[in-house]
Amino acid sequence: MTEKHPFDDFGINLFSESVMKECLPHPIYTKWKTATRKEDALDRNTADAIAHAMKTWAMEKGCTHFTHWFQPLTGSTAEKHDSFIEPGDHNQPISRFSGKSLIKGEGDASSFPSGGLRATFEARGYTYWDCTSPAFIRDNVLCIPTIFVSYNGETLDKKAPLLKSAEAISKQATRIVNLFKDKDIKRVNAMVGLEQEYFLIDKQQYQKRMDLMHTGRTLFGSMPPKSMDIRGHYFGSIPERVQAFMSDVDKELWKLGIYANTEHNEVAPCQFEIAPLFIDVNVAIDQNLIIMDVLKKQADRHGFACLLHEKPFQGVNGSGKHNNWSLVTDDGQNLLEPGDRPHENIRFLLFVCAIIEAVDTYPELLRMAASCYGNDYRLGADEAPPAVISICMGDELEIILEKLRKGEHELKNEVETQPYAIANLSYVPKDTSDRNRTSPFAFTGNKFEFRMVGSSRSASTTNIILNTIVADSLSRIADELQNYKYIDDIRKKSLTICRNILQKHHRILFSGDGYSEEWLKEADRRGLPNIAHYIDSIQALIDDKAIAMFERNKVYNELELQARVDILTEEYRKSVKAEVLTLLNISKKEILPALVKEIKFYSDAQNSLGIENAYYQRKIKHLLQLLHDFDEHYHELKEKMENREQHPENRAKAKYLDTVVLPAMDALRTVIDNIEESISREHYPFPTYDDMFMAM
Repeated sequence: MTEKHPFDDFGINLFSESVMKECLPHPIYTKWKTATRKEDALDRNTADAIAHAMKTWAMEKGCTHFTHWFQPLTGSTAEKHDSFIEPGDHNQPISRFSGKSLIKGEGDASSFPSGGLRATFEARGYTYWDCTSPAFIRDNVLCIPTIFVSYNGETLDKKAPLLKSAEAISKQATRIVNLFKDKDIKRVNAMVGLEQEYFLIDKQQYQKRMDLMHTGRTLFGSMPPKSMDIRGHYFGSIPERVQAFMSDVDKELWKLGIYANTEHNEVAPCQFEIAPLFIDVNVAIDQNLIIMDVLKKQADRHGFACLLHEKPFQGVNGSGKHNNWSLVTDDGQNLLEPGDRPHENIRFLLFVCAIIEAVDTYPELLRMAASCYGNDYRLGADEAPPAVISICMGDELEIILEKLRKGEHELKNEVETQPYAIANLSYVPKDTSDRNRTSPFAFTGNKFEFRMVGSSRSASTTNIILNTIVADSLSRIADELQNYKYIDDIRKKSLTICRNILQKHHRILFSGDGYSEEWLKEADRRGLPNIAHYIDSIQALIDDKAIAMFERNKVYNELELQARVDILTEEYRKSVKAEVLTLLNISKKEILPALVKEIKFYSDAQNSLGIENAYYQRKIKHLLQLLHDFDEHYHELKEKMENREQHPENRAKAKYLDTVVLPAMDALRTVIDNIEESISREHYPFPTYDDMFMAM
């Protein structure tokens, strides 16, 4: 008998469109399909029929509960489980799941952040079914993707604005495509592929590091003799223990209908990556959140801890979530596909220029959207672009765009890409440009790769902003083109629009080394913003220009934007507070006693000799200096942390933490790292970087 293959179970835990088509009456399936296309609304009878089919399917697979799975403004996901079982006649148990329960849920929202959109005592929050994202089963629970709103309809989550942004860009992109006489196009989908980087360390080592457990990153730790200097880990042979973990991750994701496609060792020790295939942006975000949860739970089952923090280990590469973004019509045309003759593909050039305009107009928003407090430790290091937003178009397109900007009539690229021979292969096609991994926003053939996104974050905000700013640019362009009836006039006007955009916004184009100091100087000369600290980027959300743009596209209103500024600022404060208090606690209870033990050991050794020994004298003097430095920086950090209460206003307190407290924390860390290097393994109470990296 042939052994069952893991692919045989693909999608068995996903209430996919094919499942719906199979188990729903055709008229019900058709009504659901039209609802997903925004062409009609679901009525109660249709909802009841879908709910019954969904319940039957789920219970056949062992489900006892269902949940409205949503994305509150905490940055993670939330769920409240309700069982299918209810009392029937004569108090006999029956299973029931109505269309009302499918479409709407109610939970206590008082503990979720709202940024002042509602008072704390106003506890009601409502979840509403997102019928465009399929339900799925995890741990015998039917999970129904939903949006989350307040009693008055303000958005309290990240999914509702994402759906609005997807609708905005679809509307404007469809207008332009149809102006080019593709009259059958009804929708354009933002498509996303999210590469997820993460670290795995041994769970026993993890549990001995309170800093990792409480904050997600090491707050102290000196570099080992070998870390990533030799770079032997990248794309190397996957350790057997990790391979077993990855295999189980893949199997669970495949059962959920997620095309987990690529996995490999990353550059840093104990760092890995997983990447699924492209899919609609809304579903892609849902899937990425599921992937993050599966990684953490499977890691625990395999004796690992999965670290999703952007910079768990100082001095080695951190983790990102590369956001690959494109636009695809409902008949499968990728609008960012240049074709064999991009200089003649005016529609493609128009969409590219719209993106260039959008990114250069709102770089501060993209800087904010990609980041969080943890990403400040990653951006600008060797593994991530700097905080300066720029676009790399590649050699061929850069020449074409520059000719267009200068008004040249002949746009054809002068640099022809030729195939070349390798070994016994007679023909190897060559790409039109190399990949620039130092660029934060790079064109990579038929999509843009936004490399700045932090690994721990939901990619919702990134794509909300990317969708909306591009939709806004496309809207302006469509308004300019809509008065032209003939395709030749539209093409000529499109080239004029592209030229005007490039003349105004070409400063954002850069194809060189984004990691270099020279680029930072050049970016400053070009007037590109360099927002080094995440806390300073948050205010971009409530800039007058941003508010007007979001309201024009019906994605956020001013109150919702102000709420998010308050929530993100408070989240920043709490993140820093947790780190500082954790470091102070460890310093007092673990580091100081270890140092004192080391001093006592050498003092006793010196005294036992009965004569002075030069080595012991130098060692004791060095340790006593460390004790002095430790005491000084410990109390300095503690005092500065206590003084934060002198700044009652949310943003002022956050800025104080950023400019005063964090430098003091770094100073204490430096001393602790020196202590680690100076005392014996017997007295040092924590796993070192070397211990954690070698435990794989």
